[in-house]
Amino acid sequence: MSSSYGKNIKLTIFGQSHSKGIGMTLEGIPAGKKIDFEKLDRFMERRAPGRNAFSTTRKEADKPEFLSGVVGDTTCGTPIAAVIMNTNTRSQDYDILKDIPRPGHADYTGFIRYGENRDYTGGGHFSGRLTAPMCIAGGIVLQLLEEKGIRICTRIASIGGVKDEGDLTAYCLGGGIDTKADDAGTVMGDGENKESFHIDIVNPGAEGDFPTISEESGRKMQELIAEKKAEGDSVGGIVECAIFGVPAGIGDPMFDGIENKLAQIIFGIPAVKGLEFGNGFEAAGLTGSQNNDAFCLENGQVKTRTNNCGGILGGISDGMPITFRVAFKPTPSIAKEQDSINLSTMQEAKLVVPGRHDPCIVPRAVPVVEAAAALALYDIINA
Repeated sequence: MSSSYGKNIKLTIFGQSHSKGIGMTLEGIPAGKKIDFEKLDRFMERRAPGRNAFSTTRKEADKPEFLSGVVGDTTCGTPIAAVIMNTNTRSQDYDILKDIPRPGHADYTGFIRYGENRDYTGGGHFSGRLTAPMCIAGGIVLQLLEEKGIRICTRIASIGGVKDEGDLTAYCLGGGIDTKADDAGTVMGDGENKESFHIDIVNPGAEGDFPTISEESGRKMQELIAEKKAEGDSVGGIVECAIFGVPAGIGDPMFDGIENKLAQIIFGIPAVKGLEFGNGFEAAGLTGSQNNDAFCLENGQVKTRTNNCGGILGGISDGMPITFRVAFKPTPSIAKEQDSINLSTMQEAKLVVPGRHDPCIVPRAVPVVEAAAALALYDIINA
């Protein structure tokens, strides 16, 4: 089982959804780097479960305990190891899944791959719970990237058929990024009032923080999530990410390109089913003259008039913002009755999924995408 990522840094994630704890080791971070642990805690809080009505009711603190690699608030050059203890598990809820796999989940494939010894409680090692350790590592690396002038911003681009308004890159470059902000990350706030914009400002909503440019779009998305939850169903969506400050010339052609490195870690996030850069699949319907990004000079620097390529040409950064979108499938664990099979009797069976689950994982996936992007960029830059 491959639970490690990176060449120049190496992240290894361990644990299961209902094991005693989950955690990570991160190798390759040099000594002498300061870590703002309060800032890291705020980042972890954005992903943590049980914080609002569109999240699972499983509530975990998700506060990491560091075992090695830091002395005080400073890295010491050895592998950084951290754990999060699981405190609110209800493993008995999953007893039925020992024999009856959930449609759309890895229960069946996990059984075929690992047999009777697999951990099916809470999804085991396939669970989105394992993105918490990724966020520990990503939250640290986000701070290190800020030192290099690199910032990562994200939003919910859509949930179901509800789309956010505006262009993320234009919004950020038009004043949506406060370079003195306390937290790198999610673009939140009022797109019409960029002068007062701050990354800590969020679109107000009855269900808490919601990272969209348009408050109205965010409200409609929350209403859709509530509607599907009431129906015993779930809904998916798209997270959009823009990375600013990456200089031209970073990356490699062929198999170690920026797209390759990002794709490997992005697809390590459970429920990701699609990834596109720049214009993505839309480019397939354009002509070359429509899709090409014309070069120009701006204050003596090479720029492009558009950014249809998403800041990457031939696997190498061209100096423009790196942009991509990540598609998340609807949560497969739903309250509606579904058709399945009983693995013990090899008979068809009905299943109503027990346990506690997100009606939409997209809001909590936003910081995970940031963490993944940060880890990929840091690994590439330190080649």
